[in-house]
Amino acid sequence: DTPDWSPDQAQNEMQQALTALSNKVDGVYAANDGTAGGAIAAMKAAGLEPLPPVTGQDAELAAIQRILIGEQYMTVYKAIKPEAEAAAQLAYDLLTQATVPADMTGGKTVNNGKMDVPSVLLTPIAVTKSNINDTIVKDGFWTVEQICSADYAAACKTEGLQ
Repeated sequence: DTPDWSPDQAQNEMQQALTALSNKVDGVYAANDGTAGGAIAAMKAAGLEPLPPVTGQDAELAAIQRILIGEQYMTVYKAIKPEAEAAAQLAYDLLTQATVPADMTGGKTVNNGKMDVPSVLLTPIAVTKSNINDTIVKDGFWTVEQICSADYAAACKTEGLQ
């Protein structure tokens, strides 16, 4: 429950958790990649080695690079194109009061507290070292050139990203 999902606040919260737990941490489930980065910074500052598994979300470039060097275990990636296409179609259908095609939603709805809203629930993808190329690079979310800057070139070579 990190305010504004602030990496700096996440680092501070993780420092407090490490103190309270005597640096005994089995893993970190972070709300997004920024807060994962904050937690990792706190653990590195505390000298934890090896780092426990840390998860994030959003496939931020820094997270992909942390995954390559073993600081972050994985990130949750949601492919942008299908998400944007579905959101645009649903918004249009709701605006024009058209019936949302059942084949688009599979009949799924989410209750917003007032009504059941037709919803497209897409499958998120766990991105780890082993599938960076087949997910975010293949989708064009990040390029190998963006990921494999000088500081990460050796890790990219090891993982076959070239």
